[in-house]
Amino acid sequence: MRLLLDTHLLLWAVAEPDRLDSVTRNALEDPENEVLFSAASIWEIAIKSRLGRPDFAFRPQEILLAAQETGFVELPVRARATTLVADLPLHHRDPFDRLLIAQAISEPVRLYTTDSLLPPYSELVTLVA
Repeated sequence: MRLLLDTHLLLWAVAEPDRLDSVTRNALEDPENEVLFSAASIWEIAIKSRLGRPDFAFRPQEILLAAQETGFVELPVRARATTLVADLPLHHRDPFDRLLIAQAISEPVRLYTTDSLLPPYSELVTLVA
């Protein structure tokens, strides 16, 4: 299975793995799963860390390298995902989350998220603790 991590789960997986529940950790460690992270998440980390957000107190370059060293695969932002954003209902207004949803639908991949506002978008969204 292909799994796309939302930005918070990416941060937890590479910088704070103790925050992951055992089910999620097992899914990420399962060699049958391809774990993806979006280029949009690295962009989000860059912007929010520069703004001084305490929950983004990480250097984007460090997260990128850690994700790659862990074996996670970068998912580029493709034009078809960006166009899909325009057709998504407004369950959530965060542009980064909306792009992650669009990527999950257009690829398709299963999106793992901690955001309870995202599951209404698609059956591809898995809400984790």
